[in-house]
Amino acid sequence: MIPSKTILTDDFGRKHNYLRISLLEKCNLRCTYCMPADGIALSPKASLMTAEEIFAIAQTFVESGVDKIRLTGGEPLLRKDFPEIVAKLSTLEVSLSITTNGILIDRHIDVLKQAGIKKINLSLDTLIASKFHSITLRNQFEKVIDNLHLLLNHHFQVKVNVVLMKGFNDNEIIDFVNLTESLPIAVRFIEFMPFAGNEWDRSKMVSQKEILSQVEENFSLDEIQKLEDEKNFTARTYKIKGFQGDFGIISSITNPFCDGCNRIRLTANGKIKNCLFSNSETDLLTAFRNGESITELISASVKSKKKVRSGMVTISEMDDPNLHFDNRSMIAIGG
Repeated sequence: MIPSKTILTDDFGRKHNYLRISLLEKCNLRCTYCMPADGIALSPKASLMTAEEIFAIAQTFVESGVDKIRLTGGEPLLRKDFPEIVAKLSTLEVSLSITTNGILIDRHIDVLKQAGIKKINLSLDTLIASKFHSITLRNQFEKVIDNLHLLLNHHFQVKVNVVLMKGFNDNEIIDFVNLTESLPIAVRFIEFMPFAGNEWDRSKMVSQKEILSQVEENFSLDEIQKLEDEKNFTARTYKIKGFQGDFGIISSITNPFCDGCNRIRLTANGKIKNCLFSNSETDLLTAFRNGESITELISASVKSKKKVRSGMVTISEMDDPNLHFDNRSMIAIGG
């Protein structure tokens, strides 16, 4: 029986056609805003979705109205069966994309092309090698830069995700904007968000207003072009006149975009999160392995979605650790 396409519509009329699937909780970097300093307790391998389970559960979502799937992690390219997973998912009628730190991308260029993947989100928080090591605890900066150019040479559409943190990389905002002059990339500045173990506080956050202030100090108002927001946008996008690429701001904290949210997340151990900020999860994998229908579980999760940031309407509410620090670490949710 084919699931109803209404199960992905929440009580606020938002239709969730975008599924983000985390393939694993491991990563080959140790970014502090994503992974706690002491690491995390990994889910046992047996509790992670297999390639077959990922496909079958994704297929249910597609039959229910999902037409866009993004693979995340951890670092999704660390899965030994990554080629098998993308080959299976590429048979579904969806737009398929991935988020990666870029270190292993050169090994998978052909796999990505064969799967019809054209859009890559590359995480890169600094353009300075020493800073890259201090945030990731790894010396892989040159590899990531080389692979960024490799992706462009193979005509992939690349977005560069930059998590901004005050006192660390907020002085590189203009450097990233200038990078779009010669490269056809979309830089996305992301406000630092609270997750378990990342020691978030509001003072470390670089707001949308602060980002635009720096841009306006370095470029004339005639040069700064506001681009039309995409449907279900997460980033408010801008372009410097004459530059090849563009830049945008994902302001989940100071200027959220919840009204048009169309995203739902599936963790590597098969649990739905209906909002990135939500502490609650719905276990699909156990029901699936028991031979039970998962459509009612999906519907219940979507219907329980709050209007704004899992119920946190104001920024001051986010200062309460009880509201978000019980959430998973970002690495265990999926970027």
